[in-house]
Amino acid sequence: MDVSHLLDELNEAQREAVTTESQNTLVLAGAGSGKTRVLIHRLAWLIQVEHISPLSILAVTFTNKAAGEMRERAQKLLQVSVRPMWIGTFYGIAHRLLRMHWEEAGLPENFQILDADDQHRILRRLIKEEGLDEGQWPARQAQWFINARKDEGQRPHAIEHMDNPLTAQWLRIYEIYQAYCQRAGLVDFADLLLYAHELWLNQPSLLKHYRKRISHLLVDEFQDTNSIQYAWIRMLAGDTGSTMVVGDDDQSIYGWRGAQVENVKHFVRDFAGVKTIKLEQNYRSTGTILNAANALIANNEDRMGKKLWTADGEGEPITLYSAFNEQDEARYVIEQVEQWLGKGRRANEVAIVYRTTSQSRLFEDYLLRASVAFRVYGGQRFFERAEIRDALAYLRLLQNPNDDAAIERVINAPARGIGQKTLSILRLQARESSLPLWAAAQQCIKQDLLPARASAAVKAFIQLIAGMHERMSEWTLGNQMQGVIEASELVSHYEKEPREKMESRVENLRELVNAADAFVMPAEDEESGMTELQSFLSHAALEAGETQGEAWDDCVQLMTLHSAKGLEFPLVFIVGLEDGLFPHQRSVTEAGGRLEEERRLCYVGMTRAREQLCLSYAELRRMFGSENRCRASRFLDEIPAELIREVRPRMQVQRPWASPRAPVYRKNDPAVRQDWPFQLGQTVSHAKFGHGTVVSFEGSGEHTRVQVNFNQAGAKWLVLAYAKLSPV
Repeated sequence: MDVSHLLDELNEAQREAVTTESQNTLVLAGAGSGKTRVLIHRLAWLIQVEHISPLSILAVTFTNKAAGEMRERAQKLLQVSVRPMWIGTFYGIAHRLLRMHWEEAGLPENFQILDADDQHRILRRLIKEEGLDEGQWPARQAQWFINARKDEGQRPHAIEHMDNPLTAQWLRIYEIYQAYCQRAGLVDFADLLLYAHELWLNQPSLLKHYRKRISHLLVDEFQDTNSIQYAWIRMLAGDTGSTMVVGDDDQSIYGWRGAQVENVKHFVRDFAGVKTIKLEQNYRSTGTILNAANALIANNEDRMGKKLWTADGEGEPITLYSAFNEQDEARYVIEQVEQWLGKGRRANEVAIVYRTTSQSRLFEDYLLRASVAFRVYGGQRFFERAEIRDALAYLRLLQNPNDDAAIERVINAPARGIGQKTLSILRLQARESSLPLWAAAQQCIKQDLLPARASAAVKAFIQLIAGMHERMSEWTLGNQMQGVIEASELVSHYEKEPREKMESRVENLRELVNAADAFVMPAEDEESGMTELQSFLSHAALEAGETQGEAWDDCVQLMTLHSAKGLEFPLVFIVGLEDGLFPHQRSVTEAGGRLEEERRLCYVGMTRAREQLCLSYAELRRMFGSENRCRASRFLDEIPAELIREVRPRMQVQRPWASPRAPVYRKNDPAVRQDWPFQLGQTVSHAKFGHGTVVSFEGSGEHTRVQVNFNQAGAKWLVLAYAKLSPV
């Protein structure tokens, strides 16, 4: 039989994986090594050469997109329909299994699947019915607790609370929720796999049937499997099944959502006679990028071990830019993007990658100024995010308490006992009295039109806003923003969410303070008599209104490192490489391999680049309204110096005794523009703010802006043409 079409396009290691006779096989597939091709060709080899029935093969992926791609490519290679084959996600296959065997699983025939929002709503209602304070027992946290237990394969009766009252209460909520779902015939996503696993455990004859029917298992992205997924695979395979798992322990970056990189090693331990095949030839990146990534990941302990290489050339050195501050970093990156476009390259060939979502704001801002189309991949633009809109709504009320839209948004955010029924009364009163909601609320309180509890809650909200206005009216914009976030208790509100989401929201709020603190009122706004607060709110509204590019448009891609997994671009910028930011502070302080996961995340980011990789960090970064000195990421020290070209030599930031907040840089620095009237570190004077030190600049011509750290007024961004600065 002619099998050339299955093997001709493969390298030696890929051929070995496709044609292996081993019962169980671990394919360690490095980034860009063609793992999907290996899976597809293995599937085709089993059918066409080993004459395995398509119905006897189960192929599992992690996303519907990956499953669709596998079906499409398999069908093209086999030239026959693959519709009868079991190809899908863990959840999709589990769902199919439960629909076929609902009775054996103890489910109603017409059971319904709960999405995350429905699950949250049900938990909120059950917690309320239980008489619990949702402020103390938030539904989001309950949702995280329940799903995490299910991912570990634990029903309520299998969990010991060890006389811990906190655990005992969460367990009680789990029990109530599970009982409700059973009565109503509901199954959430985490339940799908747990029910499917319990089906094997409780129905030995059914398990025997499927072990006989499914003779070959193919599992993609194995490093991302959690406990219940691994147990399900192991149970189905038994001692007779043939299992091939494809993964990369160096790309395991989802530990925060339950993925266990240890499963890669457990596979070798738990399955008989495992043959390990390494795919190390990379078809994506240059030799320089791969050598840097190899050197970085080698610092992780207890790896399975592999070293990526390419048959192509070494390529260009990796660029490293040491920025004065975050504005300088954003300015440099966008200048490089413009140069790339000036060479006739496309915008969609460029990705700007960062550790936290809050970092996107400055790059969005600079791309807008440069009129370069962009898209925030897999997320919202900064000023469109819910937590940002919430904080800005409070700020809008400081400017104008009659802003009905702002009141509607935050009157019960965070929750303060003002529900839709109360809001309906306020809206009716406003409509009948032709008043804004603010005045209508005061009227309702005065005329006793609300129930006592609702009246007290509305009164407290009015006092909160009035108190903010009284205290903050004379504050700087940055202090107002910080004061609003603190007084509204938005941070405490979002801290009740699952950790990863919570941290992202809190970091975004901190960045909003930075944005307010660094805001420079445009000259035209000042001339029109607008206050700084009015100008900033207008700026935020306009930026939120700017439509970002669609997925198919030619635009620069902005994304987190986690979102970048599975993607590739000719030019990649990894920004914010500072200890505490990347690696993230919690990875440094927490045990459990967090730092190693951060290093794997950096490895993933570096291996997204095909032609050019640019790294950058800031020596100073404003965090929550204050400027902080930064230490370059330890990951940079793990990359061989000969692979890096430093655009601007690394510099140590020093602070003079006369002005503790003002940084001083080396004179004659190559990054200082020769046509600029001032030097970085120079002392200047302003009519309103007094003496200060020049720390940064951006733009050109009449749009040139300068950042000055004033001894008394703090850091300010000023338009040079209007600032009337004079040297001291």
